[in-house]
Amino acid sequence: MLYLPQNLIMKIVSVGTVAFDAIETPFGKTDKIVGGACTYISLSAAYFNDSPNLISVVGEDFPKETIDLFKKRGINTEGLQIKEGEKTFFWSGKYHQDMNTRDTIDTQLNVLESFDPIVPNSYQDCDILMLGNLTPSVQMKVIQQMETRPKLIVLDTMNFWMEIAMDDLKEVIKQIDVLTINDEEARLLSGEHSLRKAAKIILQMGPKYLIIKKGEHGALLFGDNNIFYAPALPLEEVFDPTGAGDTFAGGFVGHLSTCDSINWEAMKKAIIVGSAMASFTVEKFGIERLVALDENQIEERINEFKKLVSFN
Repeated sequence: MLYLPQNLIMKIVSVGTVAFDAIETPFGKTDKIVGGACTYISLSAAYFNDSPNLISVVGEDFPKETIDLFKKRGINTEGLQIKEGEKTFFWSGKYHQDMNTRDTIDTQLNVLESFDPIVPNSYQDCDILMLGNLTPSVQMKVIQQMETRPKLIVLDTMNFWMEIAMDDLKEVIKQIDVLTINDEEARLLSGEHSLRKAAKIILQMGPKYLIIKKGEHGALLFGDNNIFYAPALPLEEVFDPTGAGDTFAGGFVGHLSTCDSINWEAMKKAIIVGSAMASFTVEKFGIERLVALDENQIEERINEFKKLVSFN
């Protein structure tokens, strides 16, 4: 952990997929490797929080050594359902030369098709709830199981849910504090091309803050009648963008869990921390780079981001 002693750290619960991916980019390809939104979120958050809590589902084919890795990193897996006789969610995709667009080759829902999330009693004192990209109805089920509303609810979603479950998604958005989407999704959700106009409309839907991710062009934070821009770090090598947004989310909530107050200034720093974490993930396939970090590397990368935006 990078920042504060345990008694000052807020409790994180993250919900999302723990899965298998097979990825092809212009720089190489993989066979089946570990992926999933909740995997990236939890591993990223664990660098800032001593015990992030995970809610997900896998089949009996999911490797025990990865679950052991989660535990070794302090990630609480009590909320991880393991379905005997079933297979883990699998996604396969191929990225185009620009690394911003991709084609889905294969999606096998497997255990995700009937996923009914269960919030363990030990998770009920949650301070920050991170809802990774899932069916809006599943995200709502988790919110409804919380006996006390968390201090902060963060939601990630995608254009697919906007196209097939917009009404359900809007109901979830009413319940949250922070929405994180990309620029294409912001335009789809709001019906506005201008991101500034889009943000104004989306913030009226319920969230206090909106993060619009722009891939290699950084991220925008809207809220409190303010706008903050976090640049993307120019990297020498980008091998695999998969999981970058989820790693960003993990760093974002991980940093916020160390703050004594969640306000605009904390959000700005959290955006930089999230961007720094995401910049590591894209340097290797899957979680390889993310699990090999140390605190000095993270501090140095955050300082690189600070230099990008500092001036007299």
